[in-house]
Amino acid sequence: MEINRSFWNGKKVFITGHTGFKGSWLSFWLTELGAKVKGYALPPAETPNLFESLKLEQRIQSVFGDIRDFDRMKNEMLDFEPEIIFHMAAQALVRESYENPLETFESNVMGTANLLEAVRSVPGVRSLISVTSDKCYENKEWDWKYREIDPVGGRDPYSASKGCAELITSSFRRSFFNDDSDGGLKTGIATVRAGNVIGGGDWSRDRLIPDIMRSFSERKAVIIRNPSAVRPWQYILDLLNGYMILAEKLYDDPGTFSEAWNFGPSERDEQSVEFITDKMIKVWGDGASWKLDKTANPHEAKYLKLDSSKSRMRLRWSTQVNLPQALEYLTLWYKKYFEGADMVEFTRQQIKKFEEELKLTQ
Repeated sequence: MEINRSFWNGKKVFITGHTGFKGSWLSFWLTELGAKVKGYALPPAETPNLFESLKLEQRIQSVFGDIRDFDRMKNEMLDFEPEIIFHMAAQALVRESYENPLETFESNVMGTANLLEAVRSVPGVRSLISVTSDKCYENKEWDWKYREIDPVGGRDPYSASKGCAELITSSFRRSFFNDDSDGGLKTGIATVRAGNVIGGGDWSRDRLIPDIMRSFSERKAVIIRNPSAVRPWQYILDLLNGYMILAEKLYDDPGTFSEAWNFGPSERDEQSVEFITDKMIKVWGDGASWKLDKTANPHEAKYLKLDSSKSRMRLRWSTQVNLPQALEYLTLWYKKYFEGADMVEFTRQQIKKFEEELKLTQ
């Protein structure tokens, strides 16, 4: 299933975390669809970054602010009067959560609570999607895939904070947005859980794809911490397509779709870090290589898979781009960047190609 392009034309969409990797892709795609977008986030954490590559400050209303600043975020929402909200702002790195656990919990737990409390005061919000993570599950590193009904938890601070964000969202939805006296929910609120999302323009430190691309561009061997770790890899546009389909459903039928949703890839795309690295070395060429990191590192789960049957059955969503294709698309994006190409136009063409391929499968 694909998004309804006409639905988004003219819609007012508020995005927290619009300066990040996912947020920048989503902001750009929504403006291509004719939506009016306002973003609220900290300034980009890295240089280079996708926010600047896509010249988003010229395309949307962009506010640099902290989701821990409740009053400011609330006032920015009230001023904009959004119909749809995507909450993406977060401290998003496992290793960073070991180094700064308090900041991780403040951003991911209280930041989510701040957003939901602010929405209570903003009239007209019809659809809210809170982005958590596949790591919100209590990971037992078993062979079975995790379903939305499995317990949340987390060993490391990042994973635990995302489990907390799930519980907070559920609590707010049931406590403050479920008015049984006049027919139930007026604001559709859902959480979404996804795996390792890949695509062009991710420059975050301590993530596999950006680390690989930096090493390739500098003609250095990629340092790999855990080559046997299996993750559910998926292409950025496949994931955002799912988020937007769900937002449309929440807008029209909040009572039916306000719950947790997994958006994971097909089983063939649940591959090891070594698989990803070797495939990208083949695509890049030019003597690229990798070597094992022999230094001590914090604990990271070795095995994690998502069961997305509910999204496939009830939303009719599925991934369009397989893993080898995704690796080719993202590698080409970075090559074009390093060549000095017009990344606004190139990104637009990648979105158009995705939309065209999606139509062919309907």
